[in-house]
Amino acid sequence: MSSAQPLRQQRLSQERQQQLIEQQRQRAAAYNQRLEQQLNLAQQRAQALEQQRRLAQYRFQEQYLGRLRQQRLALARSYDYSNDPYFYTAPSYGYSYDGRYYETNQYGADLLRQAVRYGYEEGFRAGRADRQDGWRFDPEGSYAYQDANYGYTGRYIDQPEYNYYFREGFRRGYEDGYYGRSQYGRYSNGNYSILTSLLTQILNLRALR
Repeated sequence: MSSAQPLRQQRLSQERQQQLIEQQRQRAAAYNQRLEQQLNLAQQRAQALEQQRRLAQYRFQEQYLGRLRQQRLALARSYDYSNDPYFYTAPSYGYSYDGRYYETNQYGADLLRQAVRYGYEEGFRAGRADRQDGWRFDPEGSYAYQDANYGYTGRYIDQPEYNYYFREGFRRGYEDGYYGRSQYGRYSNGNYSILTSLLTQILNLRALR
């Protein structure tokens, strides 16, 4: 994956823009409905962790729940699709996911990168919390892993795709956090970040032009 953007950005037709916007509205509506359900499940999980006296994981769960609530507030605001360049910018990257080939532009590619980065950050926090609680190594048992929606806006890519890349980052972050090491990323000034080379490998984005 090259960090350089294509020199020329093709503009999509008005008809294609409207198709993408309509698809987007349907995707956003479905995600908003699911987000409400996930918030309820997150609250239930927090209560269960408190009862188990897994206090470090409980604190992480409460923080993750807070981030999802902020996400819900942001998504509740009206959105001007006509002024979003994603909907009129032609694809510039190709990649494969779940056995199929996809194309996206720089805005979709940035969201894919974000999914992996956010997954790593949340995974690191979850793994560190389980270590502090003396809990077994269990990345898939974390609610954040099961949810895998933090940072998703309901835009640009389908939710299962965002979930997949979030979890790719999460598993590696959890392992680093649980074992207190920096095999897949680094920690600096309170921030956790996945290695750029690994991010590139996971996404395997290929420039179309």
